[in-house]
Amino acid sequence: MAYFDAASATPLHPVARQALLASLDEGWADPARLYREGRRARMLLDAAREAATEAVGCRADEVVFTSSGTRAVHTGVAGALAGRRRVGRHLIVSAVEHSSVLHSAEVFEADGGTVTRVPVNRAGAVDPSGYADALREDTALAVLQSANHEVGTVQPVAAVAGVCRAAGVPLLVDAAQSLGWGPVEGDWSLLTASAHKWGGPSGVGLLAVRKGVRFAAQGPADERESGRAPGFENIPAIVAAVASLRAVRAEAAQEAVRLRELTERIRTRVPRLVPDVEVVGDAERRLPGIVTFSCLYVDGEALLHELDREGFSVSSGSSCTSSTLTPSHVLKAMGVLSEGNVRVSLPAGAAEEDVERFLEVLPGAVAGVREKLGAPAAPAAQEGPGEVLVDSLGKRCPIPVIELAKVFGRVPVGGTVRVLSDDEAARLDIPAWCEMRGQEYVGEEPADGGTAYLVRRVS
Repeated sequence: MAYFDAASATPLHPVARQALLASLDEGWADPARLYREGRRARMLLDAAREAATEAVGCRADEVVFTSSGTRAVHTGVAGALAGRRRVGRHLIVSAVEHSSVLHSAEVFEADGGTVTRVPVNRAGAVDPSGYADALREDTALAVLQSANHEVGTVQPVAAVAGVCRAAGVPLLVDAAQSLGWGPVEGDWSLLTASAHKWGGPSGVGLLAVRKGVRFAAQGPADERESGRAPGFENIPAIVAAVASLRAVRAEAAQEAVRLRELTERIRTRVPRLVPDVEVVGDAERRLPGIVTFSCLYVDGEALLHELDREGFSVSSGSSCTSSTLTPSHVLKAMGVLSEGNVRVSLPAGAAEEDVERFLEVLPGAVAGVREKLGAPAAPAAQEGPGEVLVDSLGKRCPIPVIELAKVFGRVPVGGTVRVLSDDEAARLDIPAWCEMRGQEYVGEEPADGGTAYLVRRVS
C-alpha cells in the first residue's frame, strides 16, 4: 500500500518511536514536583522546549505545548484577540486558512467581532496588499498560514508580516504544513504547529507567542505551560514530537529536492495521461511533497475508492466526497475545478516506483469512473435549437457538468445552455468547464429550487 496522504498525517518517524519508548520510563512523573522523578520529568520537558525553540526560531519562554495543533490555533487566536481587546475587535484571515482558524473566526464573529477574509488568486496565494488594504485602526490580529494544506501553495508570510508589523498588528502564522521543512521567515508574532504533520505522535501541538505580544489566555486559570495550555503535560509525546522535528529538519534539504522531482513528475504527466484535468496550486512556490489536480466528469469519492483498491491512499477536496455537497473552501476561494479532486501528498521516503505505478494506474481509474457515470467521450457534433435547458436539480457533482457536456453540441455557435442545479459545486465546476473548453460562461440567475448557470457556445 502506498500512503500518499502525508498532508493529513505522517507515519511516526523512527526517531520519534525511539524517543517515545525511552521517555515513557523517565517522563511519567509530575514535572512540577521537586522530588527525583519530578525533576527527571522536568529535565525532559525543558530539553524538549529548548530543542523546539531552535527549530521555531524563538525563546524557550515563548513556547508552550498544547494537546493538538487545532488547540494551539484556538488558544493563540483567542488569547491574542483578548489581549488586544482595547485596540479593537477586528480580525483578518485569508480565505484559504485551515478550518481551525476559520472556526475561531466564526466564534469571534458570533461574539460581536468583525472578520475580513482576504481573497486569494487562482494559485491559492494571497497578495500582501490584500492584508494592507484590510488593516484598520481597530484590527487586533491577522492570521496567515505558511503554506496551504490542500494545494501546497506557499504564502508570502515575510511580506505580510512586514505589513502587519508596520501597522502594529500581530501576525499569527499557522505553520502546521511547513515547519518540518524549515523555520518560518518574517517578523511574525505568534506561530502554531502540529506534531503529527512531521512524523511526531498525534496529540501534540505547539504555540509560540513572542515577547511583547499582548496575550490573555482564555478559560480557567492553570499553572501549566505559562497558563496557556491547561492540563498535565504528555511529556513522552512531547519529547518524541520534538525529536522527530529535529530529525526531519536534518533530512529536509535533501529530501525536499527528491520530493519536488517526484511531484513535478506528477504535475507534468497527469494532464498528458488523463484528458480534461486541471492541476491546481502554484507551480513554483509550493511545498515539496504536495500536488493537487481535478478531473472533469469524475465523482471524487468513486475515484478515491478506485485508487484505494489499487493500493494508493490519497485524499480529496471534492464536494463529491462530502454528504453536504459543499466543495472545499480552499478550491472555492481559488475558483478552480472541484469535481474529481485528488490531493497527492508524499511522505518523506516515498518510493519512486510507487509514484510511477500511481501514474500507470490513474488513467484507467479515471476512465472507469467516467464510464460508469456516462461521461461523454467527445462533444456532440450535431446542432439544434439556440437554447437548451438542462435540469440537474437534485443531482450531485459531477452529473450537472456531464449533462452540460452531453447537450452542448446541440446548440449552434452563439447559442446557450441553461443548467439548473442546486449543487454548490456547480458554481465552480461549470465556469471551470467553460475555461477548459474555450466557451463563454455568461453567469448565473436565481431559479426555482436552485440556480440557473448560463453557458454560451463561441466555437
